[in-house]
Amino acid sequence: MKLLMQDLLKLQTLEFGETRGARIAAACAELRTKIPAPVLAHYDRLRTRGKKGLAAVRNQVCASCHMQLTLAVVMTLKQGHDVQLCQNCGRYLYLPEETAAVETPTPPPAKSRPAVKRRKKTAAKD
Repeated sequence: MKLLMQDLLKLQTLEFGETRGARIAAACAELRTKIPAPVLAHYDRLRTRGKKGLAAVRNQVCASCHMQLTLAVVMTLKQGHDVQLCQNCGRYLYLPEETAAVETPTPPPAKSRPAVKRRKKTAAKD
């Protein structure tokens, strides 16, 4: 599945790029042969509307529609077993390479404050 997403990302980059030419058209045609027909059909539906077919996931959020994704979707993407769609915008989701390689950072240890001595309250004498 990771190779499929990489091919889709390359295709999207070529098709939405500013340069055009015979070499780019040939590269797009070659990439389209590697992608399964149902995935390509969904991608093309989005493309005909002028939308990109893929969206990156950053901090458990779809980079296209900015909606938070469930942890199950993110974990499935990390494992690379299945293709995932955003429930809100319908784009295919992928993890950018730097996000996939980096584990969840651990927060720095909390700084402890010095103990404050408190005085005991004395009962007022009458």
